[in-house]
Parts: sequence; C-alpha cells; structure tokens
Amino acid sequence: MLLEQIKKSTFVVNSIKMKRFLGLLICAVALNSCDDGNLILENINFEDVATQSCSTNEIIYKLKDKEALLLEIPKSIFVNEPTVPGFPTLIDIDNATNQVVYRFYNGTITTANICNTIPPALPNVTDQWTAASGKIQIITTTIKTIDATNNSTRISGYNHNLVFKNITFDKTNGIQVYETFPFGDYITPPKNALPFGFEKVVKQCSTSKQLYNRTSSEALTLDNIDPALIVNTETPLNTPRIAVIGALKNKLSYRLYSGGVITDDYFCNTTVPVLPSISEEWNALNGGIIEVTTIKNGTTAYKHTIVLKNVVLKKGNSDFKLGDSYAYGDLITN
Repeated sequence: MLLEQIKKSTFVVNSIKMKRFLGLLICAVALNSCDDGNLILENINFEDVATQSCSTNEIIYKLKDKEALLLEIPKSIFVNEPTVPGFPTLIDIDNATNQVVYRFYNGTITTANICNTIPPALPNVTDQWTAASGKIQIITTTIKTIDATNNSTRISGYNHNLVFKNITFDKTNGIQVYETFPFGDYITPPKNALPFGFEKVVKQCSTSKQLYNRTSSEALTLDNIDPALIVNTETPLNTPRIAVIGALKNKLSYRLYSGGVITDDYFCNTTVPVLPSISEEWNALNGGIIEVTTIKNGTTAYKHTIVLKNVVLKKGNSDFKLGDSYAYGDLITN
C-alpha cells in the first residue's frame, strides 16, 4: 500500500515539474518571437497619408507626426501611361538609385526636414530603417473628370499606386521583412493640356479632301472621308448624312504641335512640313459617328454642319471621350 502511495506521489511531482517546464518553454518561445524585430504592419501604415514630392531632388515622401517614409527614385520612372492590367512596372530596390528609408524623429517633422539642402537642426533623427532589398510595384491609371452635361471625359492626371514587395529593412537591432508593404498613391499631371479651343470653322483641302479645324497649336482632322458626306445638296429635315469613323476611312485625329505656329499653309501639302512638329497625337477608335447636315448658304454656297457622336480618342493606353455629341464645326463650300 505504501509503495503504491509513493509511486502516485512521484508521478504527481513529475507531472508538476513537466508542466512547469512546458510553461517556461512556451514563455521563452513567446518572448523570443516578440523580440525578433517583427512589427505589426498597422504600426507603420502610411497608406492614408498624402504623398508629397521635393522639387529640388528625386524624393517623394510621406510624413506622419514624428515619422517619415522616404522614397528616392528617378521621377522619370513615373510615365504618364497606364500600365496593362496584370503587368505592373517593377523596380528593384538597390539602396543606391532606388532607395527606401523609414525614419523616426524626436519631434514633429515638416517638408523642410526632407527637401532643404541644409535641413533644420531640429528635430533629430533618432532611428532609421534602410531597405536593403525588394521591389517597388507601380500600377498606373488615368484620372478623368466627367462633364455630366454631355458625358465627355478629360484626363486630369495619372495615379501611380506604389506597393513594396518582399522588402527587407536593415534596423539597428536586426531586420524587418514585409511581403507586401503599401506605400500609397503618387499623382502626376498630364504632360500637356488638351485645350480643344477651336472656333468651329472647318476647312477642306481641294485635292486630298481632308477636313481640318485648327488653332495656332492644335488641329482636329478628318482624313480619307467618304465623298458622300460633303455634297452640295440640302439634307432633308432631321436626316443628316452619316458615316462611321474608322482607322483608315473617315479617320479622326487630334494633334498638338510645338516648334512653331500652325497656319492653313501647314495643311494640304503632299509632304508634311517638318515644323511645327507633332508633340502629341490622339486617334479616334473605330465606331464613332460623323453626322453632316447641309443647308443653302446664300445663292451658290452651302453650309455643312458636322457633328461627332460617341467619339473616343486614344493614345497608347490612355483615352478620353469627346462626348455624346461634339460640334466639329461648319464647312462652307460653293
């Protein structure tokens, strides 16, 4: 009987020792995992903070109280061209040309702390994480403004969404790795404004029959038009002549020019003049509609009112809509 009690007592003592050992082991693992340098992502989340950029260098940055997230990257990387879905731009973080730095300060920071050649003496940097490797993913989309009156759109900017992928930070007490670290959005303006400042006066070349409407720096042209569109015969009431815009026939193009002033002499030439040069060209997608209404204009002349409907103009991966109905202008013929 005594032997059985001794055995039971020994079993209980051993069980208690084992539980204590397991408890200490779990605590040690927990403490070790808490000290491995990993921080919760939300603690350094700058995604909702506005992105700013320096005009004197290649730094774009985000500031939040006593923290700064800095990205030094050539601004030429940010091309005003939407990326193809599923194929983002990927840039290597190399701690040289493309650098990512996360800083802590002992006071509230401002733009002067980032962009000035000689930064203010205070606040001081108290700690810094420097990215040693990883990639910068950039997805670019257009920002469009919509005119509800005619359902037209215009490009007002380009949004570049940046996400760091598999980024590794070197810290004073180890490393910090993030599989996905959102930086946020960086917006760039369009290279050129598209003024569309036409006076609605259309002219036609005598030989090529090209139609054009121009200002001193832009032109909207219709090439290889259907000859049945411009005829010196009045159209019946509410029955305009109609043609479909295509890539070759009835081709509509919008162009911006640089290096000189556009005049009527530029058009209708067998060879396109070298200057002014075309700085930007947008071509209409297939399917837009050309409507022409013709009435008598005096004794021998005719006025052809040309309207473009549901036209979308495209350059690269960018596009915008002229509107449900856009008045191209009036052409006078005899």
